[in-house]
Amino acid sequence: MSELLKATPAAAAATSADGSWNPLMTTINEAERVPLAQLVPALTRLCQVANSSTPYL
Repeated sequence: MSELLKATPAAAAATSADGSWNPLMTTINEAERVPLAQLVPALTRLCQVANSSTPYL
């Protein structure tokens, strides 16, 4: 969990440069409240969407 939370500054920087990363940053910030078993699939999906040319996968 702590490794995931260390990504918060990088996620914030990515969001500042490109707003399409905002959902990823928000989800990382929820890491302390959401069970890891639910968080990992959500983060995986958000990365796929952010790296895609379409917001629908």
